[in-house]
Amino acid sequence: MSSTPPPQDTVHSEDFLRLLMRRQLKLSVACAAAFLVVLFGLPIANYVAPQLMATRVAGFTLSWLILGVLFFPAVWVISWFFIRRSIALEQDEVKSVKR
Repeated sequence: MSSTPPPQDTVHSEDFLRLLMRRQLKLSVACAAAFLVVLFGLPIANYVAPQLMATRVAGFTLSWLILGVLFFPAVWVISWFFIRRSIALEQDEVKSVKR
């Protein structure tokens, strides 16, 4: 026996869920692209500009400074942005349905 939602229950309607999933997919793709730039940016920078990446900064080469110190905060920022925007998308959709 399948129970269909009442007509006033638009929060869980197919259109609502499809729109929310589409927006979250766009957000996921954007965050994944940002992560791939961070992940592959260092090897590409080492290949393209090896002398710049060998520059000493605070006792480390720039390459190791980016890899050892800046990589993880960059990933955390991407994760924080994803979670914050995902929650905001859900709240915006619920607000638009309640109007």
